[in-house]
Amino acid sequence: MTSTTVTSDVPALVFVDDLAEGFGAPARPFHGASPFHRADPASTPIDVLDLGITRGDGVFETAGVNHGHPQAIDAHLARMARSAALLDLPAPRIEVWRRAVQEAIEAWGSDGHGAAKLIYTRGIEGTGVPTGWVYVWAEEPEGPIERRDGITVVLLDRGYRSDVAKTSPWLLQGAKTLSYALNQATLREAQRRGADDAVYTSTDGFLLEGPHASLILRFGDEFITPGTDQGILKGTTQGDAFDWLEGQGYGVGARQVRVEEFAAADAAWLVSSVRCAVPITRVDDREMAIDRQVTDGLNAFLLERDC
Repeated sequence: MTSTTVTSDVPALVFVDDLAEGFGAPARPFHGASPFHRADPASTPIDVLDLGITRGDGVFETAGVNHGHPQAIDAHLARMARSAALLDLPAPRIEVWRRAVQEAIEAWGSDGHGAAKLIYTRGIEGTGVPTGWVYVWAEEPEGPIERRDGITVVLLDRGYRSDVAKTSPWLLQGAKTLSYALNQATLREAQRRGADDAVYTSTDGFLLEGPHASLILRFGDEFITPGTDQGILKGTTQGDAFDWLEGQGYGVGARQVRVEEFAAADAAWLVSSVRCAVPITRVDDREMAIDRQVTDGLNAFLLERDC
């Protein structure tokens, strides 16, 4: 019998009520009153004074969803807790968020490939009470096309040195915050330059990350990603990709990568939770070949993760 993947076009929304330590109901066994509740995304009751909306004051995570399960959810929840700590937000109740994600996936009602976005904000201005919700929707149609055909990128200066996280921690480099206006502006600039996406560089000449993805470069039988000590986000998908690559017998590592090393790379990818591993076919004016064997094997693994 041939299995059929069902994909729902109707998104799902769950609000997290008991979301952080020190707020809402105390930690308790999960029976009786639920620590979260479903809502209608078509008439979302989000307050217009929420600081996540008015100031981008909050953090988020986006996890892939497949076969009714979130992918790499432990890594995403751990990273959300780290981002919250950098923003001086109360520690999130990890187990409540985990259950809320599964509730939203069940409300979505699909076994296809999608995404779960976890939003955690400082809350309504003046209340001091944080807010949070989980939103699940289907993968965009261009996802499979990008994984197959690749994307073009341009190198764009981030405007900071590679040591910015150490010299200026208040700039929140390395936290996944809701303040994504600069990331979106980066994508628009890349498109104005005739490319699909971008890779940030530091002012002192190192490769960093994409506005929405981690960078992986292949040099022979070794795969390298820029180190997170340069104020870039620790990639959950990049970590899973390295686990798979090591299992195939390749070497992996994280370090500072000079901008000029891009020209010596045999292949390159931008990797993220929903798009998975997207091969880079051109960086600035230099064409790059798609490593089809690694790309196809890596995406087969990433798309089928159930944890």
